[in-house]
Amino acid sequence: MAHIQFLDETMRDGQQSLWGMRMQAGMALPVAPMIDRTGYSVIDLTGSSMFECLIKYCYENPWEGLDLLVNSMPRTPIRAGMRSNASVTFGVTPDSLMDSWMRQLNVHGVRSYWIYDVLFNIDKTLRLAKVAKEFGSEVAGAIMFTLSPVHTDDYYADKANKLAASEDIDTLLLYDTAGVLEKERLSTLLPAIKAKSHGKPIEFHSNNLLGQSAKAYLDAIDLGATILHTAVKSMANGPSVPSVESMAKNVELLGHTHNLDTDLFAPVSDHFEKVGEAAGFLVNQHAEYDVLSIQHQVPGGMVGTLKAQLVQNGMSDRLDDVLKETAAVRKELGYPGMATPFSQLVGTQAVLNIVTGKRYSSIPDEVIQYAAGFYGETAGPIDPNIKDIIMSSPRAKQVVASPPPQPSIEDLRAEYGTDDDDELILRALVPGEGLEEMRKSGPVRTTYSYLSSPELQEVSKLMKIAQSPLVQVISDDFEMTLKRG
Repeated sequence: MAHIQFLDETMRDGQQSLWGMRMQAGMALPVAPMIDRTGYSVIDLTGSSMFECLIKYCYENPWEGLDLLVNSMPRTPIRAGMRSNASVTFGVTPDSLMDSWMRQLNVHGVRSYWIYDVLFNIDKTLRLAKVAKEFGSEVAGAIMFTLSPVHTDDYYADKANKLAASEDIDTLLLYDTAGVLEKERLSTLLPAIKAKSHGKPIEFHSNNLLGQSAKAYLDAIDLGATILHTAVKSMANGPSVPSVESMAKNVELLGHTHNLDTDLFAPVSDHFEKVGEAAGFLVNQHAEYDVLSIQHQVPGGMVGTLKAQLVQNGMSDRLDDVLKETAAVRKELGYPGMATPFSQLVGTQAVLNIVTGKRYSSIPDEVIQYAAGFYGETAGPIDPNIKDIIMSSPRAKQVVASPPPQPSIEDLRAEYGTDDDDELILRALVPGEGLEEMRKSGPVRTTYSYLSSPELQEVSKLMKIAQSPLVQVISDDFEMTLKRG
């Protein structure tokens, strides 16, 4: 029997997968102390995409919100996620800005990190891990899983060995964004990783898109994983991770032990259910097995983006065609793992192929950068014919001639006009007028009112769709202006 630790994903992967990273601090603060007392080993909370969404769509200062949440949870280490070579959009971020991003998160009290890179730029991962260690923080080296002919057990064992050999890596995190891992594949994969783990604990994260991740968790325990990523029930399943309620019960029934106070699950789940319903967000999800999902391996949150792109082009009935095309593009591009930024790059290219009616007639700059090796060495070779098309496209010559720059932190401070690195990161994430709109909204709200009437719930949904902070409601009986948040 094993002692199993649970890492909470309610406020990070849960709300990223179900709420599109729109969780404002006031939505979580009322129950954050309760989450802190539950007994999780770590509470995952934030990342650069959450910062960007909070500024652009919620008009909330993410540093202020982070401080409120971190201070409300003093018992449990708080985690942030970081892609090794990017914190800004889907391009490549200068190393100096990445180092600053890591340092500022530590300054604000974050003491646990998972660092990932789908193309496994190990040197960049270890450089950031060393920065985290300046503050005594713990680091999980992520092994981003994807099903493909080139992603073999030996491939992953090699990456695990290179990560775990570093004294700056504390755990290995097997991360299955598409939820495709099942017992047959795990039975060879996990032993191969464990054999090269240098004795370090193995975490397991699997998004429950196919409805099989809870069973995969139990199989992973038998194979040596000891840390499971879960979320409270209302924020679990579907594109999110399995629920802590079901997994804690399953662990107990199989004779394993844990440190969780199960009495605290229900009030936390009930709170997020009410907030989610009031804001018009998804809660209480489930998923069924879908073979097409195994072929394209698009993460759940990305499916919503693809739908939105098709709606913009008046082709909302073509989603299945886009998903099939995504599977084809992924193969042609050398099977990149379907996590940020490659799920977006592959998915966007697939949409363009369908919308234009001519494959690769329109190619985003980021796809050219990928083919040119700016993101790192591809897992498998790019189809030679497709690479020729990409590299002979009208923009290719200009893109290839402009590799990502590597300015110093002093250069960046001068460029963005600030010596405050908190402010520097905000300006780099959202250049232009976005920050001014955020500042006009005032301080971060510490509470979030549940909207009880069906009419107000509908107004809230419309405000989210319109991405507007204000809406005016006029009827025969009254007139009022509502402000989002």
